Amino acid sequence: MIEVQHVTSTAALLRGAESLLVIAKAATFADLPAVLPAAVHDAVVDLAKGVKPGDLGQLESTKVLGAKKNALRNYHVGVLPDAVSRHNSPAQTEAVRRIAKRIGDKCAVLVVVDDADHVFGVMTGIARALPRFERKSEAKAGNAKAPRAEKAAKSEKATIGIVGRDGKFLKVEPVAERAAHFSREAARLVDIPPSELTPSAFVREAKAILKGLAQVTTSEIVGPKLLDKGLGGIHGVGRCALDAPRLFIAEYTPKGGAKQRSAAKGGKHIALVGKGITYDTGGLNLKIQGSMSGMKGDMGGAAAMLGAFATLATTGCKQRMSLLLCLAENAIGPAAFKPDDILRLHSGKTVEINNTDAEGRLVLGDGVSYAARVLGATHVLDAATLTGAQLVATGRLHAGVVSNDEELEALIVAAGKASGDLCHALPFAPEFYKKEFSSKVADMLNSVRDRMNAQSSCAAQFIYNHLEGCDVKWGHVDLAGPAKMDERGTGFGVALITEVVRRLA
Repeated sequence: MIEVQHVTSTAALLRGAESLLVIAKAATFADLPAVLPAAVHDAVVDLAKGVKPGDLGQLESTKVLGAKKNALRNYHVGVLPDAVSRHNSPAQTEAVRRIAKRIGDKCAVLVVVDDADHVFGVMTGIARALPRFERKSEAKAGNAKAPRAEKAAKSEKATIGIVGRDGKFLKVEPVAERAAHFSREAARLVDIPPSELTPSAFVREAKAILKGLAQVTTSEIVGPKLLDKGLGGIHGVGRCALDAPRLFIAEYTPKGGAKQRSAAKGGKHIALVGKGITYDTGGLNLKIQGSMSGMKGDMGGAAAMLGAFATLATTGCKQRMSLLLCLAENAIGPAAFKPDDILRLHSGKTVEINNTDAEGRLVLGDGVSYAARVLGATHVLDAATLTGAQLVATGRLHAGVVSNDEELEALIVAAGKASGDLCHALPFAPEFYKKEFSSKVADMLNSVRDRMNAQSSCAAQFIYNHLEGCDVKWGHVDLAGPAKMDERGTGFGVALITEVVRRLA
């Protein structure tokens, strides 16, 4: 596991380094700022000559023959394309991620950017390249037949410096540094085996992350008490699992302002609601072979919201915030909720179940309603690995966004480009989609009748149905695709939601 240290001088960057990675645009290498020692500078420029970046960057490497101990032994250059499309991040976050996978122990990383605003996106890309979770083992040295033992955690470090075209080191603002850190934490949670990260274990992780924050208070609603509070969706989905379902709530009040004073002045109250299905079997509508593996990551939305909340709380958000993690395991057993069951959600609306594998919207329906009706949020943002259809609609690198407010929708998309967590707007059209949930015996079904009619927008519409009558601005992020990459969690959503809330504040 690599830990990173951000530095603002050449001496600190290269101190103790055995390898060097320089990331810059192709045109920048032709006029590389004189940040490195002359001999190193010339070697890097020479290595980059003739390297064609392609669409997503190219890595070139060389070894230094006869290098002395405690000196640079390996040079790497990551050559980025000089231009990107308008739906990409100007910071080229994905290209940085692909190249930054080369980062190892005692590696110095120098990134040259055109604009200081690109630092956030670069940090996001580096964070995605360095997963924290590892459970590998190795045989004892000299004995191939010895039983394998779990590796002890290694203390590996890399230094990272970001400079402008003028060669001056740029400061990494605390919010970018914290977002990168908590993105890695969110990715770690996604990677934890599901028998270990149960709903109660998730809460323990959340409390550990938020521990010591004086402006944050936490509470839980667990098991049968969910029904006492009208949270029939969360309870129904998780009621048969060994570990009880729960709604975890964390509330943040900015310094110098009580909740009542903030509300009286018309201040915003931003609720972050995350889908936390710690494992999704599909329920009695059991997932087919090949579709269940990887479902430990169905809590990626909750991990993202936890990471964003922690980032904002530790860096001094100006607005009141609430975090609501809707935690349950969609398990199979005699007490499992069934197709044809009718659940009553927090909104008071009844839902006929026609697909137990459309469970995420049930827990989120409860979460957003509680945020608006009980906590009094003015803005409700939810994030979820909600639909496989999101990958068809916007792909593996762009999350899908649905909002009832055009300005908020545009703000989320812009925040995605700035942070490197890319997203793209999907239609919000209740008059087209509400009919997909028509039921003969309840207020609505939980899954669409026509699977060819904008499934991702329809799933979002189901969530919004439970905000009817609430005067809130709502934004939904379906991150089913970008939450995982190369069979690892990415921490996607932490940087995005952090930037969204900063812009709202």
